[in-house]
Amino acid sequence: MTVLVTGGAGYIGSHAAKALRGAGHHVVIYDNLSAGHRVAALGAPLVEGETADTAAVRRAIRESGATAVMHFAASLNVGDSVRDPAAYYRNNVIGSIGTLEAMAAEGCRVFVFSSSCAVYGEPDSTPITEDHPTRPVNAYGQTKLAVEQALPHFERAYGMRAVCLRYFNAAGADPDGQLGEAHDPEIHVIPRAFEALAGGPLLAVFGQDYATPDGTCLRDYVHVSDLAAAHVQALAHLERGGASATYNVGTETPTSVLEVMAAVERVTGRAVPHQLAPRRPGDPAVLVASAARIRRELGWTATRPALDTIVADAWRWHAEHPNGFGGK
Repeated sequence: MTVLVTGGAGYIGSHAAKALRGAGHHVVIYDNLSAGHRVAALGAPLVEGETADTAAVRRAIRESGATAVMHFAASLNVGDSVRDPAAYYRNNVIGSIGTLEAMAAEGCRVFVFSSSCAVYGEPDSTPITEDHPTRPVNAYGQTKLAVEQALPHFERAYGMRAVCLRYFNAAGADPDGQLGEAHDPEIHVIPRAFEALAGGPLLAVFGQDYATPDGTCLRDYVHVSDLAAAHVQALAHLERGGASATYNVGTETPTSVLEVMAAVERVTGRAVPHQLAPRRPGDPAVLVASAARIRRELGWTATRPALDTIVADAWRWHAEHPNGFGGK
């Protein structure tokens, strides 16, 4: 199968593209390189373009012969989405609809969507199941939910089947050392801790007054390679004629910001320079997955769930790539 991977030069998209190739699929990457890196394509064909440019996406589908699209292209900084929601609606919603329009026009009927646990908002209970009410508390989560809500209409009108993967906190790096996380600026806690170790800004611990054991946010950290495997299994499900579905992807393990910092210190043998900071707007206190549905229906389980393993894989890549990918 040929798969067009939008955002395939970015962090999660590049890991998924590598996993797809390992599973025997032909991959074509579609990315505007605003946040992605050309080298992260690992030699796969790369088409530069905007997802909102329906004509360009149509051309990429047609010329590649893609029969499926795996859609990662999106803005993902929760804080930025609160400050500038217009940019998030433009990129995440309009870009996704442009991609779906292109698929419908070209007869491409299989779609795997990179969604987020941010669609749930402040949870009523944890672990969170897929049936939990969706009440996003920030524009990022709302834009992901908007795309999810569009998909049943595209299925009814155009026969497009889709799997939405609501994943929790992506972390880690390719165990083979080829790929890792390189955002500018860095937004996730583990690479920010590494930056602090390298003499960069102190690691900011946002909020210490949450109703959690140590007062900091609890999150469910899932290895990026396990996420990539979930995407491959979601595609296989649709290839077999499986119905559209929505799945959480997580380890079901709550981990606090301070516990992440402690893991970084264990792995690196160094104290992380840090400072306490106020809560960020739009940050729920606890986000932890129930992954029972994806285990039961797709057979997915995390193979690298241990926090120290996630941190060690990330540290290995960052230590070998102190300047990230070194440009676009």
